[in-house]
Amino acid sequence: MKLFTYITTIISVILIIYNATNLNFSALFEGKSIVAIITILASLCAICLVHILRISKKIELKSKS
Repeated sequence: MKLFTYITTIISVILIIYNATNLNFSALFEGKSIVAIITILASLCAICLVHILRISKKIELKSKS
């Protein structure tokens, strides 16, 4: 599970960096820029969910012992 969370976080960060290069700041809500913004937001959500999963697993392990 730990490997899964690390791989997912790394992939999400790579997607954020890639899509940040596709942003056109003069027309931020048109064309490819809106797709890049949506993908950046989706990647940030994925990172948040993975960290919530990681924290819940730590809590589960501490409650068992």
